[in-house]
Amino acid sequence: MFVLSMLIGIAGGLLAMSSLFVKRSPQAAEKLATLAKYQGWIGITMFGWGVWELISCVLNIGMLGSYPLVFVFWVLSGVADFGVGLLLGFGLISTYAFRGNATAIAKGDAIRSKLVAFQVPLGALAIVMSLLYGVLRMV
Repeated sequence: MFVLSMLIGIAGGLLAMSSLFVKRSPQAAEKLATLAKYQGWIGITMFGWGVWELISCVLNIGMLGSYPLVFVFWVLSGVADFGVGLLLGFGLISTYAFRGNATAIAKGDAIRSKLVAFQVPLGALAIVMSLLYGVLRMV
């Protein structure tokens, strides 16, 4: 299960950091364009996975006493997945959740435009925490 968590975190993190990669390498733009087609669905998957991870962390709070470092990485991975998923999937989420309500869509877009500044740092956090959590779980 933690391998799936790692893969979701890394894929979403790379997609969230895509603007940074595209600036540095034009070849990266081509490769990330194929992944960007599925940005909304990857975002919704990450959002759901982040919610699941955070709920699991609360339900397994006893793990904090026996494996504190793994638990902290698990929580941070859940926060990063939740945040990146919300940002990447926002377009798709707002399309279905705010369907037909122009005011709600406008307010949602205003909130998203403020949160976009955190997209690259959250993407980096998602990648790093997914890798660290996965490595610690394998050991």
